[in-house]
Amino acid sequence: MLNHKGTQPIETERILIRRFTLSDAEYMFNNWANDSEIYRFFTRNPHNDLSQTEQIINEWVNAYTNDDCYNWAIELKETGEIVGQISVVHLSEKYSLCEVGFTVGRSFWSKGIATEALKAVINYLLQEIGINRIEGKHNVLNFASGRVMQKSGMTFEGTMRQADINRAGEFSDLALYSILKTDLAI
Repeated sequence: MLNHKGTQPIETERILIRRFTLSDAEYMFNNWANDSEIYRFFTRNPHNDLSQTEQIINEWVNAYTNDDCYNWAIELKETGEIVGQISVVHLSEKYSLCEVGFTVGRSFWSKGIATEALKAVINYLLQEIGINRIEGKHNVLNFASGRVMQKSGMTFEGTMRQADINRAGEFSDLALYSILKTDLAI
């Protein structure tokens, strides 16, 4: 049985991982939501205008009423700027597992921000919520996401052939990573 607590704030050395607010829309739009390079491996398209981002954030804020909603903004403590997102994109109560996904704005790549956020969220989900297995998947061509997962303690399990379809409608392979609660003791 999972001990749902919802999207609680998590603080690390450089970042605050917290709930989105409506005032985050401009940062989200400017830092990643409108960037076609970031959406290169996604099935959805980048946002065309700020109103799209505002609508999505409004939906996320409304979803916080559910205690099994886990969707965080990644805020730089030094500047207060929202630079990315990390969330549980799939949750199975029955199997005590979840899948996480993350996005960080391109100008914040290669700074360890995604790794810092993922490590903190992994710890929260395994220790506080009682998740047993956390999975992460990425397009095999998106090497940086794989490095983030590896640096966060996740183990590469294999390649899921043609398990996704990109924005162009082409099949793509996904790399699968995971971490188990028992891995924390290692």
